[in-house]
Amino acid sequence: MHLNGVGWIAAIIIGGLAGWFAEMVMKSNTGIFMNIIMGIVGAVVLNAILQALNFGPFGVGWTAYLITGFIGACLLIWVGRLVRR
Repeated sequence: MHLNGVGWIAAIIIGGLAGWFAEMVMKSNTGIFMNIIMGIVGAVVLNAILQALNFGPFGVGWTAYLITGFIGACLLIWVGRLVRR
């Protein structure tokens, strides 16, 4: 798993922030654990999508991981809402 140049502890912290931001923007009601999971998984999923479309990552480091995690978590929330309908 490629973490955009951040370590595991930083990935958990940044993933939590990205998931929390996505929760606020998408008006989802999840807890802190789910925010962390959504942020980390969202970053991994969006990186995979970008690689499949021959786009590079948004960069390397904390800011790039936060942006990627936020967009990926928003996508996960959106897909989750589509599946539940």
